[in-house]
Amino acid sequence: MPTPPRTPRPRPAARPVPARRRPTGQRRRPRRPKWGMRMATTLSVVVLAAGGIGHAVVTSLDTGITRVDPFKDMKNRPQAGNGMNVLVVGTDGRDRITPEERAKYRLGGAPCHCTDTVMLVHISEDRERASVVSLPRDSYAEMPEHTDLTTGRHHHAHPVKLNAAYAEGGPGLTVRTVESMTGVKIDHYLEVDFTSFMKTVDAVGGVQICTTKPLKDTYTGLDLPAGPHELDGGQALQYVRSRHVDGAADLGRMQRQQKFLAALIDRLSGGGVLLNPVRFREVATTALGSVRADQGFGTEQMLALAKAMRGFTPASSEFVSVPIGQMSFPVKGIGSTVKWDAAKAQKLFESLREDRPLTPQRPAAPKGPRPVDVEVAPRTIRVQVYNGTRTDGLGGRVDEALRASGFDTTRAPRTGSGTDRVRTLVEFDPRWDRSAQSLAAALPGAELRAVPGQGGTLRVTVGAEYKGVVKVRARETQSGQFEAVTGDQVVCP
Repeated sequence: MPTPPRTPRPRPAARPVPARRRPTGQRRRPRRPKWGMRMATTLSVVVLAAGGIGHAVVTSLDTGITRVDPFKDMKNRPQAGNGMNVLVVGTDGRDRITPEERAKYRLGGAPCHCTDTVMLVHISEDRERASVVSLPRDSYAEMPEHTDLTTGRHHHAHPVKLNAAYAEGGPGLTVRTVESMTGVKIDHYLEVDFTSFMKTVDAVGGVQICTTKPLKDTYTGLDLPAGPHELDGGQALQYVRSRHVDGAADLGRMQRQQKFLAALIDRLSGGGVLLNPVRFREVATTALGSVRADQGFGTEQMLALAKAMRGFTPASSEFVSVPIGQMSFPVKGIGSTVKWDAAKAQKLFESLREDRPLTPQRPAAPKGPRPVDVEVAPRTIRVQVYNGTRTDGLGGRVDEALRASGFDTTRAPRTGSGTDRVRTLVEFDPRWDRSAQSLAAALPGAELRAVPGQGGTLRVTVGAEYKGVVKVRARETQSGQFEAVTGDQVVCP
């Protein structure tokens, strides 16, 4: 495999992280990482290997992986299908995080020795597609007969939450439980803890996340206003851990994990990491520093994937959560569990076994910037524009630009009262807060202000910092029978 061209004299790793170069993402090197990214660090290894790095480099990375044997003495396993299936789990490793980091990122409490994240990753036979299926950690599961690793007691098959399999039987019981639930034969096992998450994010220079509404979770400390954000390792940890942002709880958290993973792939494949052997070694060594994997996932497997997946991009990945039948399924002695929709889940895992895409074929994307996805369709949002500056005709131009983006403007802009504004202001009745978020997405940098009793018409007062209208569109309903999305649909435009 040819050695990729070197970039001229890579800069030292201690350099500051400028906000501008998003694609190459310069890197700050801190401290320790987390989990939603567990899967992220894993798939990043596949993408990194795709850069054409030589056998010697990959071999040196292989030697840094801690090995486990999750397949020992396993019997009556599902029949193998086409492609490769990797079970990726994120474990609670807060016992290896410094007290300062625990306090800063709200990681208090005792470690649970359980899986915080469980993802089933299918790499297609042609190595052109990766399907990532999130399995809720509170999924109702039937634990196979086993011996508890902690107590040594023998247990008959019994119901549990999925994340308890690791606590009772480690990687082996986790693999057995997932295979029993899905009917999918696991080829490889990868495990990442809290620590490697933050380190890996910092090693790639951070990851960009875009959100159309503010995200705030007092439990994790997450506090992101609407708009694009460059997250470092600690912030990314908060983003993928948060489950109190809205009423979606773990399902919303899984969607954010998937969105984060797509953004990480975008950073790796679109930045300079893959073409720079020095950066590749730095990032890959960091990503694999806390990884545990089965003996079979080594140099040959990474090189084979490297050769086949050089063109891997966010559009090559697809993400889905296992279909849910009942969000709160009570089980005596266990509590509330997540019950899968048996029929839909069976079809989903059948598609994995048969190596079929989970997302429907889409027409080629039009050239030019992709519109920002918003929750509320612009055509349903009534807008009155005011010119808050001394620039003649600015209100009319903004009204026209918003109307061209699909908003229902009054077509009668007015002159704002009071002093000239610097920042554009969006005023809204709290009952129309979601509409206000959609409008603000079209006006980057706009300030939002709730005005009780204002009614259904939103008011935009244009400020001197106005730089134009970004085209928006109502977020596409996840299509296909599994409601799966591709990575390019969830990364920042």
